[in-house]
Amino acid sequence: MTNQELKSVLLQKCIDQQLQGINDLQQQMDDAQQQSNDYGQPKDRYDAFKTKLLRQKDMFAQQQAKGKIVLSTLKQIPLEQTYSEVKFGAVVITNKQKIFVSAGMGKIEVDGEIYFAISPLVPIFIALKGLKEGESAIFNGMEIQIKEVF
Repeated sequence: MTNQELKSVLLQKCIDQQLQGINDLQQQMDDAQQQSNDYGQPKDRYDAFKTKLLRQKDMFAQQQAKGKIVLSTLKQIPLEQTYSEVKFGAVVITNKQKIFVSAGMGKIEVDGEIYFAISPLVPIFIALKGLKEGESAIFNGMEIQIKEVF
């Protein structure tokens, strides 16, 4: 698999995972709304159960809105662009792990290899930002050497 194909697969897995999360949240919002509708009118001004259901729905809506922002961010990653330094959109191979600088999605497996989709806001990215192949940085007392960036 070429580097561009690998990046494309990583990005698609991130997008699919984010879409699944957004859809799951929509289902939870719909369930909370349905429970609220089934419950009927509040029994009194301080009906805790009805209030809880509506707050749950609002919480899921806020999480879904954040998920849509992450999805929008992922869709901005240009697949055709190659990188020579660690920056947003790059795949970075180090002596410790393989990183896709995109969004905080966690572990992604491609062809038996583990990659970590990270946000450009996390400390490890900040430590590696701007480094090129062959350069290294100290992070949490460990030397992290950049083997490849694309």
